[in-house]
Amino acid sequence: MAVRRFPNAVYGQGSEPDPRFTLANERTFLAWIRTSLALIAAGVALEALDVPIREDFRHASSAVFVILGLIAPVHAWVSWMRTERAMRLGRPLPAPALSAVLTVGVVSAGVLIALGMLL
Repeated sequence: MAVRRFPNAVYGQGSEPDPRFTLANERTFLAWIRTSLALIAAGVALEALDVPIREDFRHASSAVFVILGLIAPVHAWVSWMRTERAMRLGRPLPAPALSAVLTVGVVSAGVLIALGMLL
């Protein structure tokens, strides 16, 4: 009797890849989770600490960091599933799903912080 694994949309397809690749994919997933926690911590820190940034820019950059921190785990899950499925089916690995959005968001938050310090 075959053991059912979650999610079936991934494990119900293809054949088992080399465990090293699966474990590397899992480490990437966990790295995105750590990134998510760091983004949320940055947003909370901007609000909790007495940072010399104009209030409206501080609120905006804090919100961007927290929103990105909520998007990152979704990105982690989707990327993990797409990569694992591609490995199981012997297909080329997919491009990251939301990396551009996260990059633009972090740069935007940084620009908001810089402007808030200068104005």
